[in-house]
Amino acid sequence: MPAGMWAEVLLIGLLGLLIGSFLNVVIYRMPKMLERQWAAECAELGGQTPAQEEVFNLMLPRSRCQQCGHQIRWHENIPIVSYLFLRGKCSACGTSISVRYPLVELSAGLLFAFCAWKWGLTPTTLFWCGFSATLLALALIDWDTTLLPDDLTLPLLWAGLVFAGLKWTTVPLNSALWGAVVGYLSLWAIYWLFKLATGKEGMGYGDFKLFAALGAWFGWEALIPMILMASVIGAVIGIGMKFTSGLREGGYIPFGPFLALSGLAALLFGAQSILRVIGL
Repeated sequence: MPAGMWAEVLLIGLLGLLIGSFLNVVIYRMPKMLERQWAAECAELGGQTPAQEEVFNLMLPRSRCQQCGHQIRWHENIPIVSYLFLRGKCSACGTSISVRYPLVELSAGLLFAFCAWKWGLTPTTLFWCGFSATLLALALIDWDTTLLPDDLTLPLLWAGLVFAGLKWTTVPLNSALWGAVVGYLSLWAIYWLFKLATGKEGMGYGDFKLFAALGAWFGWEALIPMILMASVIGAVIGIGMKFTSGLREGGYIPFGPFLALSGLAALLFGAQSILRVIGL
């Protein structure tokens, strides 16, 4: 690889580390922002005045230790480096900091670096970096809260369709459009069949939208490999968690993280390669 290309990969990879740091904020705060919004809407519907709370969004208030309230200073918020320097503990109270924070930063950095290696310093790289970052955030939000926010799934869906329409991806618009349609309707049909048969909800509407978005980005031809991979990995992890008593109350795990993982696998290896990975 030419030296100039290595510099591009490194540059985009460093950008990914910074974006990964912001993703940690999104993963933690967005569900709480939605809960506040829903509580305010319920209060209004009930004829009550919503409670006045401090501003809470993706920018304010500044990040702080959840245990002691220590405000994180800039030099304590450098991706990966600060975690290692602090030895994974709050500088004020010594409370352990979850290793997931640097892992999210590292994952985003590696995904961004891969996109730069594959497409160079081009707009296509930025599109797929945005795709990767969104899937990473969605996977962890869903794992933590069983929520797939519309604020992330719908822009991801529309971006796939728009980029295909502008011919900024290799997926033809016709394939992207039908990918979105089939992706949504296939899980919608499974949802209703399962509900009619058991009286229970097997998945949420966010899963429909996420799978539709993956269809828009990769085309309808990629849907079967991705859903097979998500199902196989989800089943294996679910069985493992059952034997280790790791399942949450109700005995279920969200499906969104595995859909997101299949989308990232399709980005890294190609949709058809997924079939070989799972032995089909």
